[in-house]
Amino acid sequence: MPDVEDTLTNALRRRIIDGEFAPGTRLSEISLAEKLGVSRNTLREAFRVLAEQGLIEHVPHRGVSVASPGVADVVDIYRARRYVEPAALAAGSPLHPAVAAMREAVEQGETSLEARDWRTVGTANMAFHDAIVALADSPRLERLFRDIAAELRLAFLEIDNPEALHAPFVTRNRALLETFLEQGGPAAAAELQDYLVLSERTVLGAFTRLRHG
Repeated sequence: MPDVEDTLTNALRRRIIDGEFAPGTRLSEISLAEKLGVSRNTLREAFRVLAEQGLIEHVPHRGVSVASPGVADVVDIYRARRYVEPAALAAGSPLHPAVAAMREAVEQGETSLEARDWRTVGTANMAFHDAIVALADSPRLERLFRDIAAELRLAFLEIDNPEALHAPFVTRNRALLETFLEQGGPAAAAELQDYLVLSERTVLGAFTRLRHG
C-alpha cells in the first residue's frame, strides 16, 4: 500500500505534467502544504523525489519551481528515447499483451484528433510509447521511461502550437503499429528511429521559434 509521501509525489507529478503548474512556476512550500493538507516535511520529501525525476528544480534564494526544459534537455531526452524505444520494439512480439495498449492508444489519439483535443492527443501519444517500452517486460525500463516521458511533457507545455506538435504523429503511430504487426519488430524499430528524429526536429524547431518569435 503506498504511503502518504508516495501518494503526494504521484499526485503532484500528475498535476505538473497535466499543465496545472506551468514550467517555471514557483511552488510555495507553505501555501501548497496548507492547500494539500500535508506537513511541510512530507512536501519536502515529495519535492526531493520530483527533483530527481527532473520535474522541479531548487533555485537558490527563490525556492522550488517547476522545471523548464531547454534545448539541451530536449536533445538528451531524445537521445535516451532512441536507445530505449527502438530496442524494445525490435525485440518485441506482436503477440505481447502490450500490443492491446498500443492499439488502444492509437485509437484514442485518432478520436481526440477529430475532436481537436490536443491535450488528450498528447496523452494518447505518450501512452503509445509507454506501451512500446512495456514490450520489453522490464519494470526498470518502464520506470526510466516514465521519467523521460514526464520531462518531455514539460517541454511540450512550453510550446504554443500543440496541433503542429501532435497531429502529424497520430497517423505515424497507426503506421508504426501496422508495420510492427505485419513486418515484425526490426522493421518497426527502423521506422521508429526515423520517427524519433522527426519528432525531435519538430520540438526543437518549436523551441527555436519561441525564442526568436
